[in-house]
Amino acid sequence: MATEYDAVVFDNDGVLTTPTDRAVLVDAMYDAFGDVGVIAPSDDHVRTLLRPSVDSLYDIAGAHDVDPHELWTAREYAAIEAQLEEIEAGRKRLYDDIDALTGLETATAIVSNNQHETIGNIVDHYDLDWFDDWYGREPTVQGIDRKKPTPYYLDLALSELGTENALYVGDSWVDIQAAEAAGMDVAFIRRPHREGYDLERAPTYEIEGLDAIPDLV
Repeated sequence: MATEYDAVVFDNDGVLTTPTDRAVLVDAMYDAFGDVGVIAPSDDHVRTLLRPSVDSLYDIAGAHDVDPHELWTAREYAAIEAQLEEIEAGRKRLYDDIDALTGLETATAIVSNNQHETIGNIVDHYDLDWFDDWYGREPTVQGIDRKKPTPYYLDLALSELGTENALYVGDSWVDIQAAEAAGMDVAFIRRPHREGYDLERAPTYEIEGLDAIPDLV
Protein backbone atom coordinates (compact mmCIF):
# COMPACT_ATOMS: atom_id res chain seq x y z
CA MET A 1 0.00 0.00 0.00
CA ALA A 2 1.35 3.43 -0.90
CA THR A 3 2.19 5.86 1.88
CA GLU A 4 1.04 9.45 1.58
CA TYR A 5 4.30 11.39 1.57
CA ASP A 6 4.35 15.17 1.44
CA ALA A 7 7.60 15.19 -0.56
CA VAL A 8 10.05 12.97 -2.40
CA VAL A 9 13.76 13.82 -2.28
CA PHE A 10 16.21 12.29 -4.75
CA ASP A 11 19.92 11.63 -4.77
CA ASN A 12 21.37 12.57 -8.15
CA ASP A 13 24.27 10.40 -9.34
CA GLY A 14 23.03 6.90 -10.12
CA VAL A 15 19.43 7.95 -9.50
CA LEU A 16 18.55 10.84 -11.80
CA THR A 17 21.74 10.93 -13.89
CA THR A 18 24.30 8.33 -14.79
CA PRO A 19 27.39 8.31 -12.55
CA THR A 20 30.38 10.30 -13.73
CA ASP A 21 33.05 8.03 -15.20
CA ARG A 22 35.70 7.45 -12.53
CA ALA A 23 38.55 8.02 -15.00
CA VAL A 24 37.20 11.52 -15.66
CA LEU A 25 37.28 12.33 -11.96
CA VAL A 26 40.76 10.85 -11.53
CA ASP A 27 42.04 13.09 -14.32
CA ALA A 28 40.40 16.05 -12.57
CA MET A 29 42.29 15.20 -9.37
CA TYR A 30 45.60 15.35 -11.26
CA ASP A 31 44.52 18.71 -12.64
CA ALA A 32 43.72 19.94 -9.13
CA PHE A 33 47.15 18.95 -7.85
CA GLY A 34 48.71 20.70 -10.81
CA ASP A 35 46.72 23.85 -10.09
CA VAL A 36 48.39 24.13 -6.67
CA GLY A 37 51.86 23.34 -8.01
CA VAL A 38 52.06 19.60 -7.30
CA ILE A 39 53.37 18.06 -10.52
CA ALA A 40 53.59 14.35 -9.77
CA PRO A 41 51.27 13.29 -6.92
CA SER A 42 51.24 9.64 -6.00
CA ASP A 43 48.36 7.46 -7.15
CA ASP A 44 47.48 6.97 -3.49
CA HIS A 45 47.16 10.70 -2.91
CA VAL A 46 45.04 11.06 -6.05
CA ARG A 47 42.69 8.32 -4.80
CA THR A 48 42.52 10.01 -1.40
CA LEU A 49 41.62 13.37 -2.95
CA LEU A 50 38.67 11.74 -4.71
CA ARG A 51 36.89 11.06 -1.40
CA PRO A 52 38.88 12.41 1.53
CA SER A 53 38.00 12.96 5.13
CA VAL A 54 39.07 16.31 6.53
CA ASP A 55 42.00 14.59 8.26
CA SER A 56 43.21 12.79 5.13
CA LEU A 57 42.93 16.02 3.11
CA TYR A 58 45.15 17.77 5.64
CA ASP A 59 47.58 14.84 5.54
CA ILE A 60 48.08 14.92 1.78
CA ALA A 61 48.20 18.72 1.69
CA GLY A 62 50.88 18.64 4.39
CA ALA A 63 52.84 16.03 2.48
CA HIS A 64 53.06 18.43 -0.48
CA ASP A 65 53.40 21.60 1.63
CA VAL A 66 50.25 23.19 0.19
CA ASP A 67 47.31 24.83 1.92
CA PRO A 68 44.52 22.24 2.38
CA HIS A 69 41.81 24.80 1.64
CA GLU A 70 43.50 25.79 -1.63
CA LEU A 71 43.92 22.14 -2.58
CA TRP A 72 40.28 21.40 -1.84
CA THR A 73 39.06 24.43 -3.76
CA ALA A 74 41.17 23.36 -6.73
CA ARG A 75 39.80 19.83 -6.41
CA GLU A 76 36.18 20.95 -6.34
CA TYR A 77 36.40 23.27 -9.31
CA ALA A 78 38.37 20.73 -11.35
CA ALA A 79 35.58 18.22 -10.67
CA ILE A 80 32.89 20.77 -11.51
CA GLU A 81 34.55 21.62 -14.83
CA ALA A 82 35.16 17.98 -15.75
CA GLN A 83 31.58 16.99 -15.00
CA LEU A 84 30.17 19.94 -16.93
CA GLU A 85 32.10 18.70 -19.97
CA GLU A 86 30.57 15.25 -19.46
CA ILE A 87 27.08 16.74 -19.17
CA GLU A 88 27.43 18.89 -22.27
CA ALA A 89 28.90 15.97 -24.25
CA GLY A 90 25.93 13.77 -23.31
CA ARG A 91 28.05 11.25 -21.44
CA LYS A 92 26.56 12.17 -18.06
CA ARG A 93 22.91 11.90 -18.99
CA LEU A 94 19.48 11.59 -17.45
CA TYR A 95 18.02 8.13 -17.00
CA ASP A 96 15.10 7.61 -19.37
CA ASP A 97 12.67 6.82 -16.56
CA ILE A 98 12.91 10.33 -15.07
CA ASP A 99 9.77 11.16 -17.05
CA ALA A 100 7.84 9.13 -14.48
CA LEU A 101 8.44 11.93 -11.96
CA THR A 102 6.94 14.81 -13.89
CA GLY A 103 3.38 13.90 -12.92
CA LEU A 104 4.01 13.63 -9.17
CA GLU A 105 1.70 15.77 -7.09
CA THR A 106 4.05 15.81 -4.11
CA ALA A 107 6.88 18.30 -3.68
CA THR A 108 10.26 17.15 -5.02
CA ALA A 109 13.87 18.02 -4.30
CA ILE A 110 17.41 16.83 -5.01
CA VAL A 111 20.02 16.25 -2.31
CA SER A 112 23.41 15.09 -3.53
CA ASN A 113 26.97 14.66 -2.29
CA ASN A 114 28.07 16.17 -5.59
CA GLN A 115 28.96 19.85 -5.70
CA HIS A 116 26.06 22.31 -5.53
CA GLU A 117 27.30 23.91 -8.75
CA THR A 118 27.37 20.55 -10.52
CA ILE A 119 23.76 19.90 -9.52
CA GLY A 120 22.90 23.38 -10.74
CA ASN A 121 24.56 22.61 -14.07
CA ILE A 122 22.46 19.44 -14.36
CA VAL A 123 19.25 21.29 -13.47
CA ASP A 124 20.02 23.99 -16.05
CA HIS A 125 21.22 21.70 -18.84
CA TYR A 126 18.38 19.20 -18.55
CA ASP A 127 15.61 21.69 -17.70
CA LEU A 128 14.88 20.18 -14.30
CA ASP A 129 13.65 23.40 -12.77
CA TRP A 130 10.38 21.62 -12.00
CA PHE A 131 12.11 20.30 -8.89
CA ASP A 132 11.06 22.49 -5.99
CA ASP A 133 14.54 22.67 -4.50
CA TRP A 134 17.99 21.17 -4.80
CA TYR A 135 21.09 20.93 -2.66
CA GLY A 136 24.65 19.88 -3.35
CA ARG A 137 27.78 20.14 -1.28
CA GLU A 138 29.40 23.56 -0.96
CA PRO A 139 33.02 23.55 -2.25
CA THR A 140 34.60 24.07 1.16
CA VAL A 141 36.44 21.87 3.62
CA GLN A 142 33.40 22.18 5.89
CA GLY A 143 31.35 20.62 3.11
CA ILE A 144 33.32 17.38 3.50
CA ASP A 145 31.87 16.81 6.96
CA ARG A 146 28.37 17.77 5.81
CA LYS A 147 28.07 15.18 3.05
CA LYS A 148 26.00 12.05 3.47
CA PRO A 149 25.74 9.91 5.55
CA THR A 150 25.48 13.09 7.63
CA PRO A 151 21.89 14.30 7.13
CA TYR A 152 22.84 18.01 6.99
CA TYR A 153 21.58 18.69 3.47
CA LEU A 154 18.57 16.41 3.85
CA ASP A 155 17.58 18.38 6.94
CA LEU A 156 17.94 21.62 4.96
CA ALA A 157 15.73 20.25 2.21
CA LEU A 158 13.04 19.08 4.61
CA SER A 159 13.07 22.47 6.34
CA GLU A 160 12.72 24.27 3.01
CA LEU A 161 9.92 21.93 1.91
CA GLY A 162 8.19 22.39 5.25
CA THR A 163 7.72 18.71 6.05
CA GLU A 164 9.26 15.77 7.88
CA ASN A 165 7.05 13.28 6.04
CA ALA A 166 9.23 12.61 3.00
CA LEU A 167 10.69 9.71 1.06
CA TYR A 168 14.36 9.71 0.04
CA VAL A 169 15.45 7.87 -3.11
CA GLY A 170 19.11 6.82 -3.30
CA ASP A 171 21.48 4.20 -4.62
CA SER A 172 24.00 3.64 -1.82
CA TRP A 173 24.38 2.71 1.81
CA VAL A 174 25.16 6.35 2.67
CA ASP A 175 21.75 7.33 1.30
CA ILE A 176 20.04 4.79 3.54
CA GLN A 177 22.03 5.90 6.58
CA ALA A 178 21.44 9.61 5.92
CA ALA A 179 17.71 9.06 5.42
CA GLU A 180 17.47 7.13 8.67
CA ALA A 181 19.32 9.91 10.50
CA ALA A 182 16.88 12.45 9.04
CA GLY A 183 13.88 10.32 10.06
CA MET A 184 12.90 9.54 6.48
CA ASP A 185 11.75 6.41 4.69
CA VAL A 186 14.15 5.45 1.89
CA ALA A 187 13.80 3.71 -1.46
CA PHE A 188 16.99 2.05 -2.71
CA ILE A 189 17.12 2.05 -6.50
CA ARG A 190 19.15 -0.84 -7.88
CA ARG A 191 20.41 0.46 -11.20
CA PRO A 192 22.66 -1.80 -13.32
CA HIS A 193 25.79 -0.32 -11.70
CA ARG A 194 24.48 -1.60 -8.35
CA GLU A 195 24.06 -5.24 -9.33
CA GLY A 196 25.59 -7.31 -6.54
CA TYR A 197 25.83 -4.27 -4.24
CA ASP A 198 25.27 -5.47 -0.68
CA LEU A 199 23.39 -3.37 1.84
CA GLU A 200 24.11 -3.58 5.55
CA ARG A 201 20.79 -1.94 6.35
CA ALA A 202 17.50 -2.77 4.71
CA PRO A 203 15.79 0.17 2.97
CA THR A 204 12.08 0.81 3.35
CA TYR A 205 11.68 -0.15 -0.31
CA GLU A 206 13.91 -1.56 -3.03
CA ILE A 207 13.05 -0.57 -6.60
CA GLU A 208 14.54 -1.03 -10.06
CA GLY A 209 13.61 2.32 -11.58
CA LEU A 210 11.99 5.69 -11.05
CA ASP A 211 8.78 4.44 -12.64
CA ALA A 212 8.08 2.72 -9.30
CA ILE A 213 7.95 6.04 -7.43
CA PRO A 214 4.36 7.09 -8.29
CA ASP A 215 3.06 3.84 -6.80
CA LEU A 216 5.00 4.46 -3.58
CA VAL A 217 3.66 7.95 -3.00
